[in-house]
Amino acid sequence: MTLSASRAPTDAGRSGLRLALLAFTQLIVALDYNIVYVALPDIGAALGFSARSVQWVVSAYAIGLGGLLLLGGRAVDKLGARRMFVLGLSLYAVASLAGGLATGSAALVVARAVQGAGGALLTPATLALIYRGFEEGAARNRALGAWGMAGSAGLAAGSLLGGVLTNYLGWEWVFFVNVPLAIGAAAAAPRLLQPDPGEASRPGGFDLPGALLATSGSTLLVFGLASGPESGWGSVRGAGALAAGVALLGLLLLAESRTRDPLIPPRLLRRRGPATTMIVIAVFQGTLGGGYYVLTSYLQPVLGYSALAAGLTFLPLTLVCMAAALKVAPVLLGRWGVRTTLSTGMLGTGAGIGVLTAGMSSGGGFWTLLPGSVVWGFFGGVAFVALFASAGAGVAPEQQGVASGLASTAKEVGGAIGLAVFVAVATASQATGMLGGLQAAGWAAAAVTAAGGLIALVLEPTVKGTTS
Repeated sequence: MTLSASRAPTDAGRSGLRLALLAFTQLIVALDYNIVYVALPDIGAALGFSARSVQWVVSAYAIGLGGLLLLGGRAVDKLGARRMFVLGLSLYAVASLAGGLATGSAALVVARAVQGAGGALLTPATLALIYRGFEEGAARNRALGAWGMAGSAGLAAGSLLGGVLTNYLGWEWVFFVNVPLAIGAAAAAPRLLQPDPGEASRPGGFDLPGALLATSGSTLLVFGLASGPESGWGSVRGAGALAAGVALLGLLLLAESRTRDPLIPPRLLRRRGPATTMIVIAVFQGTLGGGYYVLTSYLQPVLGYSALAAGLTFLPLTLVCMAAALKVAPVLLGRWGVRTTLSTGMLGTGAGIGVLTAGMSSGGGFWTLLPGSVVWGFFGGVAFVALFASAGAGVAPEQQGVASGLASTAKEVGGAIGLAVFVAVATASQATGMLGGLQAAGWAAAAVTAAGGLIALVLEPTVKGTTS
């Protein structure tokens, strides 16, 4: 009795520290996603990028991340979540240092691709450690809430910190700042995270053909989506890469059905929950990227806001999103279950994007956008946590890594598709001016998000947030 009582605080303390480490890692990844954007003009001028080619500083990361997530997820299951967590952070640190030291455009693009590869190991490892370390139900919901809150904080801090570092220290520091953060997290991992299980608990091979097909297909798909806006959708780099990527992923599905120990277990895809969740994640991330594009383009080119003023305008949305992810989403998951919480979050997010779009006018600004920002941030925070609660619900422990990889791949591909689609909508609708085109894209993003909320109703109603 006394022994149990003395151990309880220690176990709770270690659990809290473990969650703090995983949330901090998500903050690093989210910080890096946004911090580079503000520095792009300075990077382009310093390293000889053209106005169009500088986007590869962003796209190289997306290709490395999106192309390797499926492989990273399976590596987590086969080689161990803690090992891949430390390896991903190490790659992040080395690539960030190389990026800051780069003296030419090619070196920086390669460094960013390696950073993406580190993220492809780190993201599924972090999610798998949450799924395995916190029991499905209230404990996992709270953990995912903290993880989602950290991600929102990283997105908010990225824009502001990127502006400060670029202004006062130079563009190199948007990369250097990641080095001590990643090294610190990697050093803490062996002390705070449970050891990986032994080899005996991970039977089977690694499915090398499946890994090659998944990596090649995903990389070509993301490459085609990234290249389309620059080289044209009818070009070899655009449509050609997309077609090749889709063909290879089709071959992957065929090969997986005939493999004894597949990279992606077919029974995982046949279940209604994971398949539906991937579709809704793709919709959520696609309209998130489209909504951010609309809002940024409205604030800067239309209203003439500075980068700092535009970043501050995003602050209410981000703060509300953080609070909803941390405090509201776990409560709603416990009361309503995953299906109702996710559907409500998606429908509310669509409504928020619609209210924000309605507030856009030639004489508008921060105050006309504030109501939509609050609604979008609140329901977006709820939806984000519910999505990843759904991604891990009912999945066997030995498949948590690949489930995380699938969910994260859907997120990255959905984001790339969504941005391309909503940019095209805005461009095609500019007969009434730039503002009219942005409003058309905003209304389209709101409608697609609401449709995602209806798709979420396909989930099994028995998937409850309080399942133990």
